[in-house]
Amino acid sequence: MEKKHITIALTGNPNAGKTTIFNALTGTRQKVGNWAGVTVEKKEGVITHGTYEIHVVDLPGTYSLTPFSMEEIIARNFIIDESPDVVVNIIDASNIERNLYLATQIRELDCKVLFVLNMADLAASKGVRIDAAKLSELLDVEIVYTVGNKGEGVTALLEKAVRLAEEGKPVQPERRVRYNRDIEAAIADLQSMIDAQGGLFYNSRWIAIKLLERDEIVSRRVSSEAGAAGKELLKKADVHRGRLADLFDDDLEIIMTDERYGFIAGFVKEVVTITKKNRVDLSRNIDLVLTNKFFGFPIFIFFIWLMFQLTFSVGAYPMEAIEKGFALLFFAADRMLSDGLFKDFIRDGVLAGVGSVAVFLPNILILFFCIALLEDTGYMARAAFLMDRIMHLIGLHGKSFIPMLMGFGCSVPAVMATRTLGNRKDRILTILITPFMSCSARLPVYIVLAGTFFPNAAGTVIFLIYLSGIVIAMISGRIFRSLLLRGEDAPFVMELPPYRAPMIKGLLIHMWDRARQFLKKMGGVILIGSIIVWGLSVFPRDISFSKDYAKELVDVQNAYQLKMDKIEDQALMRRLASERDEAVKNIIRAREKERTEKVYMGRIGKAIAPFFEPLGIDWRGSVSLLTGFVAKEIVVSSMGVLYAVEGHDQSALGKALRSSGMTPLSALSMMVFVLLYIPCLATVLVIMRETGAAKWALFNIVYSTSVAWSAAFIVYQTGLIFTAG
Repeated sequence: MEKKHITIALTGNPNAGKTTIFNALTGTRQKVGNWAGVTVEKKEGVITHGTYEIHVVDLPGTYSLTPFSMEEIIARNFIIDESPDVVVNIIDASNIERNLYLATQIRELDCKVLFVLNMADLAASKGVRIDAAKLSELLDVEIVYTVGNKGEGVTALLEKAVRLAEEGKPVQPERRVRYNRDIEAAIADLQSMIDAQGGLFYNSRWIAIKLLERDEIVSRRVSSEAGAAGKELLKKADVHRGRLADLFDDDLEIIMTDERYGFIAGFVKEVVTITKKNRVDLSRNIDLVLTNKFFGFPIFIFFIWLMFQLTFSVGAYPMEAIEKGFALLFFAADRMLSDGLFKDFIRDGVLAGVGSVAVFLPNILILFFCIALLEDTGYMARAAFLMDRIMHLIGLHGKSFIPMLMGFGCSVPAVMATRTLGNRKDRILTILITPFMSCSARLPVYIVLAGTFFPNAAGTVIFLIYLSGIVIAMISGRIFRSLLLRGEDAPFVMELPPYRAPMIKGLLIHMWDRARQFLKKMGGVILIGSIIVWGLSVFPRDISFSKDYAKELVDVQNAYQLKMDKIEDQALMRRLASERDEAVKNIIRAREKERTEKVYMGRIGKAIAPFFEPLGIDWRGSVSLLTGFVAKEIVVSSMGVLYAVEGHDQSALGKALRSSGMTPLSALSMMVFVLLYIPCLATVLVIMRETGAAKWALFNIVYSTSVAWSAAFIVYQTGLIFTAG
């Protein structure tokens, strides 16, 4: 039986639980992309419910449909242009008055809408009781209660959405906001002009309201689609707007907003009751501790430290399993393939390169699990609140810290998240300092180096590296505000959503999303990068060596054999055999050292080595850092190809790093450089797009690399002074 197709769009205020509901509906059947022409993330999924195949689209979270931000424009355009069968408005039941503003705007669109009163349990615990039947009757909308983080009410939501999509019941136009008599008269006049043209792209009342509100997007569309009649319509709207502004002695947009809030206030009085005995607010009590000016910051630092400690210590166990898996693959390739270039390619290029990165998948998943946990419980907003005072020192407010915290995951969405900042200078400043927040792609480098050179305090070292990124970001922000982007920070009140129990399913979906992206990256850019690094490290094949290593090998072996033939003492025989083996190894190492210095990778490394030499980083480390511009994970895969010549797991890479002459001090210097230097190519492109100017992207490259070199230089050279004695 052929399935019927329905599209439902989820919309709602930020923190209303929209993403939780979306996760509960779609599970792992999600697809993430971008809205056409913009960088705002688009989430959608297809689910089956009975005989229906339902396409669920998660619209960006907004407080209104007024087109001040890209998120608001996208949400509104989707409802108008794509005409979903049902719009599902997720409303925070514990904060219904504020959420109803968006709800009334959606109601004005005269589309089929389902109101979902989410977090019903939280509302009940706060003593908020909503008469859903009355609200449904007054607005003529279907209403369903849900508790998103427990999955309660989700099936009822689907059933009501399907029934609403299928029924032919017309939307009742009289159950929406009614403005005062003068405004309604102006709306009616404009409506009649639109209807006289045979209608436009959407219903005439909504277009009339938007023209009175001076909506630029709607005005442009009216002008382009209605030609001369459209211009006449715009003139008429100007006349009405001027007359009404004179009449009320205020901007018409403000008057109409007040009318909507008045409409909402009336509803709230009708349908909401608050019982005093239950008004103990658990979130407020928790905040007394977590946002306390004395205890809050140490607790925040502890949580972040714990996050990285867990990432390193818990992640070590599955890492071993993955290492063993790749060791088996390496063994199989060694046995099954005959000696030659193809075998080297599979073994040293593909398996060594990709395998050296793949082992970090568990660590990255744990990190994202912790970040999702902080977000879903509502603690992330508290962290931003705690940082608000510190952020003011650099001329920003706590809201700018949220994109920076997101930068712990990935710099690309973090830079895009700065769109929530209204002030352009604040946005650019936040964009420029966000890449200093160490993204998860740099984590594998820290784990290799900290695990190898600081095995007993690796988690703490990684935590300090991340903390250093925050400090450098703060200092840089202060410099930018003083020299480049002068101005006062915009006034802002930090929103503190209630604490919520996280939904395990949502956390797992978040982890799966990240795993999918990581595996995709591993099979794409990391694999290609590893192959390129391998190719540069094996070609040209016809190397002209400074001496005949083959003859030297034979001579050494023959010399030792002559000595061993003349003695009978077994102990002395074993000692000579050991000396012989070591001498052979030294010749092979010397030959390999000369070969690697004369292949293309060696030549590149030698060329850039003077730049990194003061930092204690050798030419192989230099080349690995260079490849990190494409993606930071490639730094480790490059190290896997360039250093791990005698094995292909993390312990082998660690041994190779130690035997290469790298010290704990140079490892620390390299970690500092990785933390601060140029972000990956994708981040640079997003910076260019979000700032609207290539100069800021270029500035970021130059500035971050300069800071990275200077900081690593100070760490290494200062360390040398203290360790010299």
